[in-house]
Amino acid sequence: MDRVVKVGMGDLKVIAEDGVLVSLGLGSCVGIALYDKATKTAGLAHIMLPSSKLIKNNRNKAKFVDTAVECLLELMIKMNAKKERIIAKIAGGAQMFSLKGSASEVLNIGERNVQATIEVLRQHDIPIVAQDTGGNYGRTIEFHAADGKLVVRTIGHGVKIL
Repeated sequence: MDRVVKVGMGDLKVIAEDGVLVSLGLGSCVGIALYDKATKTAGLAHIMLPSSKLIKNNRNKAKFVDTAVECLLELMIKMNAKKERIIAKIAGGAQMFSLKGSASEVLNIGERNVQATIEVLRQHDIPIVAQDTGGNYGRTIEFHAADGKLVVRTIGHGVKIL
């Protein structure tokens, strides 16, 4: 039986070889799953906001796309992962509330989180090999260290395996 490691909101964890990283209730948040197949090193961040640069209280590095990706990479490399082998899978970034007019641009944090995630991963030359983002529903994800499988569970939208 694989050990289950919970990754809460604004949190990140890294495991190797066995185990499952689980993050519950991704709404506008994005789950960023990084994986090195050769070492079976898996990292998962449950980010809440696109950038630490716009927020004064930014001590929690796992809360923001830019700093969470940096932290995940550092931790994975310490566990013998190689940056050039790391791939990404992402899920979440839903628009949980219906918005009208110009406010929707600013308030659609889910879309902004997804765009920031894509951009930060591109800057690090980490390919996104699968994603399940957007929509207006929440997701729970399970990231398996043994094979890099990302299971996305939703209410009313079934289960996807990425």
